[in-house]
Amino acid sequence: MSQGPPRSQFTQSVLAVDNARKQRRTRLLAGLAGLLALVLCAGGWLVWAAADDSEAGDQGAKAVQQAPDAIRDTVETAPSSPVGHLAVDYREKAFERRFGRDASVRAPGTWATDKTLVRAVGGTLKGFGIGTSKEAWSTELGGPVCGTTRHVTADGRTAVLFQEPTRVPEDDKPKKDDDKKDTKDDKKGSKKPKGKKDDKKRDDKNKKKGDKKKGSKKDGKKKGKGKKDRADAPAPAPCTQLALVDLDTGKKLWQVALPDAKDASPTSTNVTMTRGTVTVAWVRGSVAYDMKGGDRLWQDTRPSVCGNAGLAGGNVLLALRECGAGADRTYRVQRLDPRTGKALWTYGVASGVQRVHLVSSEPAVVAVAVRGTGVDKLLALDDLGAYRSTVDMPEGRYIDDCFTARFGTVETCDAIVAERDRLFLATKPKDPEVNRIVSFDLATGKVVRRFESRGRGAMYPLELSGGRLLAFRGSADGVAPDAVVSLDPESGRETPFLLFSVPDGAGPVKPGETDVLVEGGRVFIAPKELRAEPGERAEGAAYGALGVEGA
Repeated sequence: MSQGPPRSQFTQSVLAVDNARKQRRTRLLAGLAGLLALVLCAGGWLVWAAADDSEAGDQGAKAVQQAPDAIRDTVETAPSSPVGHLAVDYREKAFERRFGRDASVRAPGTWATDKTLVRAVGGTLKGFGIGTSKEAWSTELGGPVCGTTRHVTADGRTAVLFQEPTRVPEDDKPKKDDDKKDTKDDKKGSKKPKGKKDDKKRDDKNKKKGDKKKGSKKDGKKKGKGKKDRADAPAPAPCTQLALVDLDTGKKLWQVALPDAKDASPTSTNVTMTRGTVTVAWVRGSVAYDMKGGDRLWQDTRPSVCGNAGLAGGNVLLALRECGAGADRTYRVQRLDPRTGKALWTYGVASGVQRVHLVSSEPAVVAVAVRGTGVDKLLALDDLGAYRSTVDMPEGRYIDDCFTARFGTVETCDAIVAERDRLFLATKPKDPEVNRIVSFDLATGKVVRRFESRGRGAMYPLELSGGRLLAFRGSADGVAPDAVVSLDPESGRETPFLLFSVPDGAGPVKPGETDVLVEGGRVFIAPKELRAEPGERAEGAAYGALGVEGA
């Protein structure tokens, strides 16, 4: 079992505090098995955990060997024991001291391989060794991350979009360096004789230095107030930098600047991947790069009546086009050839729709908002772009987080899962413990089955793997464990996949606010924004990620 991360640039507490933290964590995990037994014996959980072991282990065979540049498609196998053990414990220590009590830092990306958990935090990518919690690597990007994709290649690579580095005016650079040099020289004394030119340069530097000191108080007031709401508030720079990263090493395999992308903002730009191709879309353009070396394959940056609202990747590539403005705005969905950018088919969304979101590329599922800001309907299309069915979403019935994402308008519906013939939605809880997951037939749009939470804790779907639905279930009372459960779409049977306890400092696990990732039989919980944990015992740290694995 991991004893937590070692000292690093984020680990500045004293040994006594570290030991106390380790002891608390050890007690928490050591008591989980006993806690589980207590809860199981309490009633309904006994039947739940005693489900057919062969079925729990039959999540499906290992995925067929994929090409290195194919989009990863892992078939999850349930651990032999569902009792979770700590695999990763990542906390940003000294967070409050560095950023402030009320500050938050965006963390819009979570990925995992067999060896490493990776998080995007501000303008940095951080890799943590699974089973050790040690920071394996850290890669500074140079600017805040403003776009990520959940897609990962079979050999563990993903694409990250980030802002241009904030440029310091040229006049400021020498002053900062010279000030440090002058201070050093004043302490040690300079043995080198100075001529008149050197004296003149030093006088000029001292004058600049004095001017800087005179304005420091005023400048400090300007910088100090109103800056704690978001510690990494994006600088006025576009999201033009794209990199392909090896998740096990943190190495940037290549980096390019997007062409003609001065208007590419964090809220209107998205990045995604298909086999061998990385694509980016923003309002006035889109571009694709070869995954192998970053060579540009195609670009579309010509002014057009229809702008780019986003690209959805995976096994196929879909594009969302927004045409016109105001009451005359219309939308089109297109399937593109990822290597050429040419449209293979086009589906025109009916007029009168206010907003559109690409939920899934395969199957093609489109979320539309007709009356307000929430999703009213989900439209399913077939492989040729023809209308297939409609799934109605009455206002307030289902969890709808498609239009609440801070980054982009594509592939961000965390509470909707679709596969070729079925779609899964979670209802909004009637109280914190009671809700259901509903499955729909995409051929007809009708309800097929309902999975009841039965008061064990509200749940929502995560992914389909090996023909079974994996769903997150929160603790109903803070005593019973949190869980990822496996649901059989055919029989409705529920079996535990992994049981664990989410620390209070991690905050509530909610769609749109928390990444919940299942990879390699492990479960990872990571907030999309880092904030200082409440309470004096938290020591000003921010919870970054939790990883658990079975026996």
